[in-house]
Amino acid sequence: MGVLFGGHVRVGLEDNVYYERGELAASNAQLVERVVGVAETLGRPVATPDEARDVLGL
Repeated sequence: MGVLFGGHVRVGLEDNVYYERGELAASNAQLVERVVGVAETLGRPVATPDEARDVLGL
């Protein structure tokens, strides 16, 4: 929903251990790849690590 409404999203096993109902995610990368695919489908840019640090003030 965050991507759909123009917000930022956080992805990783610390937030959710399931890839889909009843199936554990194999890795953080698997979860990130899915969100990147959703963002690209919706025409939303994905931040680079440097851009994300800048947004977060790190």
